[in-house]
Amino acid sequence: MKPILDSNASKKVLIITYYWPPAGGPGVQRWLKFVKYLPDFGVQPIVYVPENPSYPIIDENLVSQVSDRAIIIKKPIFEPYGLASIFSKNKTKKISSGIIPNSKKQTFLDQLLLWIRGNIFIPDARIFWVKPSVSFLEKYISEHQIETIITSGPPHSLHLIGLELKKKCTINWLADFRDPWTTIGYHKALKLTTFSIKKHKKLEHKILNSADKIIVTSQTTKAEFQVITSKPIEVITNGYDLENSDKQKLDEKFSLAHIGSLLSERNPQILWECLSELINENTIFSSHFELKLIGAISSEVIETIQSFGLSKFINNLGYISHKEALEQQRKSQVLLLIEINSEDTKSIIPGKLFEYMVSERPILAIGPNESDFAKIIKETNTGVFVNYNEKEKLKSTIIEFYNAFLEGNLKSHAIGLQNYSRQNLTKKLVDYLP
Repeated sequence: MKPILDSNASKKVLIITYYWPPAGGPGVQRWLKFVKYLPDFGVQPIVYVPENPSYPIIDENLVSQVSDRAIIIKKPIFEPYGLASIFSKNKTKKISSGIIPNSKKQTFLDQLLLWIRGNIFIPDARIFWVKPSVSFLEKYISEHQIETIITSGPPHSLHLIGLELKKKCTINWLADFRDPWTTIGYHKALKLTTFSIKKHKKLEHKILNSADKIIVTSQTTKAEFQVITSKPIEVITNGYDLENSDKQKLDEKFSLAHIGSLLSERNPQILWECLSELINENTIFSSHFELKLIGAISSEVIETIQSFGLSKFINNLGYISHKEALEQQRKSQVLLLIEINSEDTKSIIPGKLFEYMVSERPILAIGPNESDFAKIIKETNTGVFVNYNEKEKLKSTIIEFYNAFLEGNLKSHAIGLQNYSRQNLTKKLVDYLP
């Protein structure tokens, strides 16, 4: 077994996470970056991850970003997605990546797979990794005299590993919630029975009241959890890293770029309507405009965009590596940040927001009223936020950005970004450790 690398580290912290390179997508970035900087503050990171996971998105380029100062432990995991793919490998992969078909267009197979996902595997399909992980880690913690563990979810099954280890070992346990649990939007799409809803809430309550400390990524989630527990809760957002990326030549087109998944419910008709009107009203705008889509896009979103006559303006690049995504951020004229119009999504702060903020490109954000990420955009002066009832503001903002594009001075003028650097956020994490 690999020895502890840094004999000068004052603390050893065991981090239990599911998403790790070569996993792609936003879930991997948070702990990949914390692990990178923890040794700078005298903390030895030991990362426990699955050996054979069913990642819906793969980005091999991220493997090279894993810190050589970290100890990585891998153990096999059984996931039932392999069995579910007997019905439909494509549908299973989409559901596991969060792309849930519109309720009005779901087939019987869609409904069956969602019901199974929501009611058979609670809290999620990684539940089978809990027991073998506890058995292995109990011994590992004892042998290596580890005093602090951190579990990161979703998947929230990993918090159950922390729960059991807390019972068996003398440790400090921090539960990190990258997203909320029972209030997250997609829960409503999983066709949960009354029994399943109660079980989720019971597990959530147990985790929040058993962990020594809680970490969340937004103030709204902190407020929700404070109703459930009196344990300490710290907001540590995601952030940006100073990636090595060459300066990019800006797109010649007036490109509005959305980077990341556009799920069926994240389908801003208000935006498509505004763009359609601008194209019909202004032939010069029409000649310059490009809608750049990067990432997994649901068929419902594509169909809606097409219904507004925007087909010929779409540049659909599909999924690209994180490195290429950073390059596209710096090339695009305007960056789109879109969240579902729901009370449940007010607490969601997309990880890409922080990379957007340091790209020097203005952000056009659409989301529900009082969204946590709206406050960050305003305080950093990195773009404009509109809610789903502000069509005229949205349209006038696009025109304002377009006029700045024509004049050659379209860019953002950010302030206070240092609060969101990965290095400073890691310092905040270290200060919060027991």
